Amino acid sequence: MLENMEQFEAHRPALTGHCYRMLGSAVDADDAVQETMIRAWRNLDQFDGRASLRTWMYRIATNVCLDELAHRRRRARPMEEGPAGTVHDPLIQHPRTHWLEPIPDVQALPAGADPSEQAILRQSIRLAFVAALQHLPPKQRAVLLLMEVLGWSAVEVAGSLDTSVASVNSALQRARATLASRSLGEPVTMSASQLRLLDRYVDAFHRYDVDELAALLREDAAFCMPPYALWLRGPDSVRAWLLGRGAVCRGSRLVPAALACGSPAFGQYHPSPQGGHKPWALIVLELSGERIASWNSFLDTEVLFPRFGLPPVLPE
Repeated sequence: MLENMEQFEAHRPALTGHCYRMLGSAVDADDAVQETMIRAWRNLDQFDGRASLRTWMYRIATNVCLDELAHRRRRARPMEEGPAGTVHDPLIQHPRTHWLEPIPDVQALPAGADPSEQAILRQSIRLAFVAALQHLPPKQRAVLLLMEVLGWSAVEVAGSLDTSVASVNSALQRARATLASRSLGEPVTMSASQLRLLDRYVDAFHRYDVDELAALLREDAAFCMPPYALWLRGPDSVRAWLLGRGAVCRGSRLVPAALACGSPAFGQYHPSPQGGHKPWALIVLELSGERIASWNSFLDTEVLFPRFGLPPVLPE
């Protein structure tokens, strides 16, 4: 019994990444993987060894996610909810379950994957890519991920989803067409110049040099703050926000966090009246060349800070 459980656990990061791509939420992915483990254990006598244990568990996880998606709406990013706003717009808030959430790479990528497989898996958890996946019907989403990310054949997918090969190929074609019409972001590279960009960002943030921060943004850069629906476009709008309503961030400290969805992330801590600094936001920066293409400040610190291993407070 213990040996079987250890074999199941060895596949947890890979399954978590798969469920995250399907569901768009690290919390939901955890729940789906736990349900996958339970179903696998209960049905272990049905595992005949014709496929690998990992493949069998992927099949279970995919169907767990399809069951979950049958009774809830897709998660989104603020940029998909409407046009860019202004610094004077009201802050409309939606519940956590409305928004796409980031996930630490280490929780979604199998440590034993070879470099080429690791690269493919990392690119497929990018925020922009996972957001685009949410626009696919659940079965199209599953087909695309199983074939294009995991490398399954149409025959294997058809057997897993209890459908025909023709239906699988048709779903894949439609899924590709939908993704082709959406922005998927740029591949993660983390070059030396991008590392210098991050150093400049942290330094400017600590000095609260708003002009420098704006200069690091691409001309069409997006700025968002889930759970708020408001998002801004371009350096001028972001600069105006940071100087106006966002000026409460002055005096904040940034702590490097684990990579989030293949992108650099920081825990932002706000000055506390009681001394020290308290959690304020998990910042995830999507880069494009030597500029920031998207600045995402996720304000759900109660869930995200523990997940990313960030301390609950910063002392004086």
